[in-house]
Amino acid sequence: MIHEIIPVGILACNCSILGNEETGEAVVIDPGDDIERVTDILKRHGLRPTLIIATHAHIDHVGGIEKLKRETGAALLMHAADLPLYQSLAEQAAWLCVRPPKAVEVDQFLKPGDKLRAGAVELEVLHTPGHSPGSVSLYLPGDNARLFSGDTLFQGSIGRTDLWGGSFDQEMRSIRETLLQFPDETPVFPGHGPATTIGEERTSNPFLRNL
Repeated sequence: MIHEIIPVGILACNCSILGNEETGEAVVIDPGDDIERVTDILKRHGLRPTLIIATHAHIDHVGGIEKLKRETGAALLMHAADLPLYQSLAEQAAWLCVRPPKAVEVDQFLKPGDKLRAGAVELEVLHTPGHSPGSVSLYLPGDNARLFSGDTLFQGSIGRTDLWGGSFDQEMRSIRETLLQFPDETPVFPGHGPATTIGEERTSNPFLRNL
């Protein structure tokens, strides 16, 4: 399996590219910007994205989706609870003082337990609201097990909950009841910043010590 991560955009969102060498199919998670860099990686590995997944609809995670979808034809997936957020890209752009990106139609709304496949790459959808109503995390099982936590859980921190639809109590419940159920050795790839593990966050994250 191919897994590359590049920070994109002014807020350095971690865009993950997961590819299957045998079929050439790929999943792109959170292509927030810098789509030329994303497509360069896809071309270098001979990959064709079939799925674009947004862990949530903040502009730094979805700003490049229209361009990537137009260039590749890949299907866009996100949780329905974040659709109002996705439809307010102009307002989000004004807050950051950037040009608003175009939105496109969502091809599939994600539900907890959905299994998303691109070749041998299979991701399980986990609904982890709190940072936004439709925030999801994605779990890749098997020998290459790893967890993509979006902006729910970071190394040493958690996602902010003071934006539209955010809820601190809901976010802590998502972390406690969903993410912390995974084994300590599970690698975690957040939406910003360095990778971590469930065990590291369970023991050292100041927000989680009382959980």
